[in-house]
Amino acid sequence: MALHVEMVTIDCSDPATLAAWWAQQFGGTTHDLLADEFTVVTLSEGLQLGFQKVPDPTPGKNRVHLDFGAADVDEEVSRLTAGGAIEIGRHSFGEDFGWVVLADPEGNVFCVTRQ
Repeated sequence: MALHVEMVTIDCSDPATLAAWWAQQFGGTTHDLLADEFTVVTLSEGLQLGFQKVPDPTPGKNRVHLDFGAADVDEEVSRLTAGGAIEIGRHSFGEDFGWVVLADPEGNVFCVTRQ
């Protein structure tokens, strides 16, 4: 296959600040590709998150969001909320599948689930 995942890009009002938040939470490094317009976070797993300045926030529910796996979901959720994330809700289907929905400081939704 000729295509591969290059980056997941998130619209925001302040790319450098939001990228710094994500880099701090996940141990990544930031790189400004276009000053005040587009900042990239490279995570240790190789995934890149792009933060792109837009004039208006995306209305309604995110159509794309990030899912992260963790051995101890509650521990990671506590760490993330202490760092500025907001817990939105918890969901489960039976005992084996569940996730916690959070939002970053600009309201972008992401989830943490058990690995």
